[in-house]
Amino acid sequence: MTALEKYYNKFNEDHRLTTRHGLVEFTTSLKYIHDFIPEGCHVNILDVGAGTGRYSVALANEGHNVTAVELVPRNLAVLESKHANVNCWPGNAMDLHFLPDAKFDITLLFGPLYHLHTEEEMLKAFAQARRVTKKGGVIFAAYVMNEYSIISYCFKKNKIKECLQNGELTLDFHTVSSPDQLYSYFRLEDIDSLNKKSGLERIKIIAADGPADYMRQTLNAMDEEEFELFLKYHLSTCERPELLGASSHTVDILRN
Repeated sequence: MTALEKYYNKFNEDHRLTTRHGLVEFTTSLKYIHDFIPEGCHVNILDVGAGTGRYSVALANEGHNVTAVELVPRNLAVLESKHANVNCWPGNAMDLHFLPDAKFDITLLFGPLYHLHTEEEMLKAFAQARRVTKKGGVIFAAYVMNEYSIISYCFKKNKIKECLQNGELTLDFHTVSSPDQLYSYFRLEDIDSLNKKSGLERIKIIAADGPADYMRQTLNAMDEEEFELFLKYHLSTCERPELLGASSHTVDILRN
């Protein structure tokens, strides 16, 4: 069993996306997906790294033709147990040979780039996403951000000196990606570099959850009206460039 499988065997992704801070990410990402679906239309959507199917099931329930690809067997079993109208495949973002060229209007990479550690691997994932997405279609790529990891782990958990001593951070506080670590973390310039090399054109980039992950206890203490106001605030600011790098997750929206 890989480290990734061990992690997701314990981690409840369905629960995370139904918590207050997870709902901010889910609501925001779904809103932007809907922005690229013509009103009244049902489209072909590919969800690569689908996890237990939070997005796949929601989009299939709206009537879209959804295909889900998931690497972790436990996650795939949970997704299949939901008996949603989702075409499920075991698979890896870097090898989608079982899917035809130019089939999908929208492709979601909401997870794979978190766990790839080299530029070569990430570019393979993008090449596969481009191949299976229609020309002019849209690819959504999610990232976990560097500064979020520095603040929430290195400083908040008093690991900063240890990470510097172990070579897990550069002197300018950029995380060093390694297969020994579960996650890769990004700055905006890293994402820009990947886009340039992959040949993808950015439509826009958003902060999927903004400050929500830093504010878990505060969000949980809000009443429904206050939480709705926070969501409204977040949606009104999530494209602001000065806030993007501090978000825990960003979503890059790209034209194939």
